[in-house]
Amino acid sequence: MGGAVILAAALLLDAVLGEPAWLWSRLPHPAVLLGRAVAALDLRINRGAARRARGVLAAALLAGGAMLLGWALARLGPGVEVLVLAILLAQKSLVQHVRAVAGALRVSLAEGRVAVARIVSRDVREMTAPQVARAAIESGAENLSDGVLAPAFWFLLGGLPGLLLYKAINTADSMIGYRTPRHSEFGWAAARTDDLLNWIPARLTGALIAALCGRLRDWPAIAADARRHRSPNAGWPEAAMARALGIALAGPRSYDGRMQDFPWVNGAGRREIGPDEIDAAAAVLWRVWAALLGATLLAAALTAAL
Repeated sequence: MGGAVILAAALLLDAVLGEPAWLWSRLPHPAVLLGRAVAALDLRINRGAARRARGVLAAALLAGGAMLLGWALARLGPGVEVLVLAILLAQKSLVQHVRAVAGALRVSLAEGRVAVARIVSRDVREMTAPQVARAAIESGAENLSDGVLAPAFWFLLGGLPGLLLYKAINTADSMIGYRTPRHSEFGWAAARTDDLLNWIPARLTGALIAALCGRLRDWPAIAADARRHRSPNAGWPEAAMARALGIALAGPRSYDGRMQDFPWVNGAGRREIGPDEIDAAAAVLWRVWAALLGATLLAAALTAAL
């Protein structure tokens, strides 16, 4: 079974099942296991001198272990590959979490803040309704790249070893890739490697959003906004989503009690947004998923015909 067929099957399986609570309430999710591995390395290696070199070692151990595990799992056959890939794709759960914010915001601003706190790390206590909506849409756009396009991309390039390499580094970046006193040096390798692994998927995600929403003519402006973003990759899907919906994203927000003045993405767009715009963003997420599935099925058909 070719990689395109396996990816198509995994995309469909994830879209149907998502993250079944009955299963992951009884078993540790693979992402949790990866997180435990990162935490263990942080505890045992992140000490003493040469923290950056130690972080390089930790990233190398994670990458090597993940690729070895991927190789071993792939030996078990295509059925296992489909299952592992479906588990590590995040389309359905991503859309559910984003739409949950819209539903909560329709109940009250307080409920919206609680819901968005589950998917973003910024301060939510003083958020206005438009800020809640922006946070949910930004999270959806960024995680479409990190949780769907990038895993699919690295699976097609490197099979399960490539997929697990990406997920291990991405998990490490989310845990230790911060400029804090403890992790600014130790997490450097994981953060820079994650930037590299997401470079193509982030831009591909932005291009797909723009193309599917008829906004490719805005690509120069999308690129300009993306380059002003604090992340080298997250700005691409966010900028494309902002123009797809005609809204402004990013802008000032608070972290750890301190307001930070980040630049606006599509600053001329509408800023008074709410649940309807969140739902529109969720629809775009499914549109990109459908395009990815269609391209994968076409590739599988062409491969079979040759």
